[in-house]
Amino acid sequence: MTISKHPIMVTVITEYLDEESRPEEGRYVFAYHITIKNQSVRSAKLLTRHWIIIDSNQERREVHGEGVVGKQPIILSGDHYEYTSAVVLDTPVGTMEGSYQFVDDCGVAFNALVKPFLLSTPNLVH
Repeated sequence: MTISKHPIMVTVITEYLDEESRPEEGRYVFAYHITIKNQSVRSAKLLTRHWIIIDSNQERREVHGEGVVGKQPIILSGDHYEYTSAVVLDTPVGTMEGSYQFVDDCGVAFNALVKPFLLSTPNLVH
């Protein structure tokens, strides 16, 4: 779980997708389930996202895009937004981190940081 300087709390749960992965081909698929909670007194619109994805070979990819899963949700004060997405790695373990860019209902722009979280196949977790 990570918390930004602004009153947005981001919770991440990861899941290895065995049925979509092909380890023999170096393809490891992970879902990540995100909950974004707005703890502010103002509504906030999620504009863009930025992810940094690093596998265990230290191969780094960056993803920038509008919204999440094709949407730019407005999260009301005290409310939350949930979504699930996925990432493919070439290795059985890696990390993701990044940020969401928001604007509140007063026009103030801010970032909500997401600290690094682990992506790992179940047989590597102890």
